This record gives sequence, C-alpha cells and structure tokens, in this order.
Amino acid sequence: MKISLVAPELQKLAKRNSVPLPMGNALGRRVLRALGRLVAPNPKKLHGITLEVRPETRPPMRIYQPQERKSEAALLWIHGGGFVLGNAALDDRFCAFTAQALGIVVVSVDYRLAPENPFPVPLDDCHAAWTWMQENAASLGIDPKRIAIGGQSAGGALAASLVQRVHDEGGNKAAAQWLFCPMLDDRTATRQELDAMKHWVWTSRSNATGWRLYLSKPPGSAAFPPYAVPARREDLRGLPPAWIGVGDIDLLHNESRNFAGRLQASGTDTRFVSVQGAPHGFESWAFDTKMAQEFIADAQRWLRQALRM
Repeated sequence: MKISLVAPELQKLAKRNSVPLPMGNALGRRVLRALGRLVAPNPKKLHGITLEVRPETRPPMRIYQPQERKSEAALLWIHGGGFVLGNAALDDRFCAFTAQALGIVVVSVDYRLAPENPFPVPLDDCHAAWTWMQENAASLGIDPKRIAIGGQSAGGALAASLVQRVHDEGGNKAAAQWLFCPMLDDRTATRQELDAMKHWVWTSRSNATGWRLYLSKPPGSAAFPPYAVPARREDLRGLPPAWIGVGDIDLLHNESRNFAGRLQASGTDTRFVSVQGAPHGFESWAFDTKMAQEFIADAQRWLRQALRM
C-alpha cells in the first residue's frame, strides 16, 4: 500500500509502527511480551487519575479512578495485540485519559494470551472481569447496569463477544459496546487478494496468524463455538448501542462497516466512524496527533451519551 494513502500527519509514525512482528514464532512472542512488560506508566500521563493495580485478582486488573467523579457509570476495557501480544499496562494512557475525560471508573483486564491460552480462555478472563465488576460495584461506586464494554483490535473482538455472551446470560447487560478497529470476522483472513496490499501496521498475514492461534484452527473454517467470532453470530437483535471506529485504509475497515450495518439492520443504535487515511490502531501509536485526538473525542462524546451522563 502506497504511503501516499496514509494521512500526511500519520505517515512518519505509520512507517515506524509497520515493522513485521514475529507473532507466529514462539521465541519472537516471548521477546515482544517481555519488552511490553518493561513499559511503565508515566505519572505525567496519568494526571488526575489514581491507578490501582490488582495483580492478585484472576485475571489481574488495573483500575483507573478519576479524582473528580462525574458519574456512577463505568467502562470495562480490553487491550489489543492480535490475541497473542500486549498487556493492560500498555493502555494506561488511553484508559486514564478516558477516565478523566468522562469522570468514570475504567477497569482494564489483563487476560491470558493465545496460543498458550486459546479460545475460550481470553474471553473467559474478560467475563471474569465483568463478573468482578458486577460483584464489586458498591465498593467501586459504580452502577452495575451502566457498564460499557470496550476494546481495541483483538480487544474489540473480545469486547463484542463478551457483549453477546452477557446478553445471552440474562443478567445485567452491557450498557454499550465501544469498539476501536475491532477484529470481528476471521473470514477476512481468508481473502488472499488482501495479502498483496500490505496494509500499514496490521497486515493480512498478521491477521491470519492472530486468528489461527486464537481459534486453534484455520480462520474461515466451517463452524466455531458461540462467541468465538463475533461477526459469525446470526441474530444481533437486542444488543446494546454500539460505536465502531476504524481507519478507511485499515485491513479491518470493511468487516467493521459490515458489522455496523448488520447491527443497524437489527435495530441496534449504531454509530460507525471511518477515518480517512488512518491505518490500524492509529489512536494508540499516534495518540498526540490532531487526527487521533479528534477521533477519540468523538468516541468519548458518544460514550457519554450512551451511558446517560
């Protein structure tokens, strides 16, 4: 894909963040995970937020408490990383920024990663975090009926699947689903014509590797268990309001747009945002740019309304 298709503001950063990752190599994954764990939060980036790390919970969680609470609503956040990389600490800045901007509690879950822990383990960990928030709502000072579920990339897939799972269980449902460049459909990884396009940051090859390691069988297989792939769900009726945002040159753009259209057709209040010239996950690696800040601000405005704030 030509660099000219990337928005000028993002071009330099896109090049820097498009180094091929050895996701399919066990040693490569160990090295990348170790490097990810070395990232420490910058107190200046968490201004106005009290961060509480809960390594003893199962799964471990990070809780962001704004010094100025504006609502009893809350957000359960799920980090990205193609199902095989990443950790909750890498999203400290985003979670703290959201907690402060909205004045709500944000809980980020450190779910176990594939391929050592394939489906359903990561989703089970996210469900355990949801259950923990429900059970500890009083001590957290939150309303258990006003918890949104959000995530980015693979975290967006887990968020969408978790929304579906808690909906079917019949208890408190998610108040909203907040999905940034989500991996929603494994079948995108079977489209061989996408291989040659060499998308910036997140390629067709990486996408196929992530899904294969998470699902423990090739993407595009005939059938998967419920909640394994959110876009495979046929009946989307009754799901909570959704915000789905993605760049128009992101590999996952079309599957995000299609899922948003299906949600709308099912009667779900859905906002779909397509950002021109934005590669995958730009709101993270280009956080300080005007494009990313405007994108995140739009998402936060929508979430504020969805949570009745």
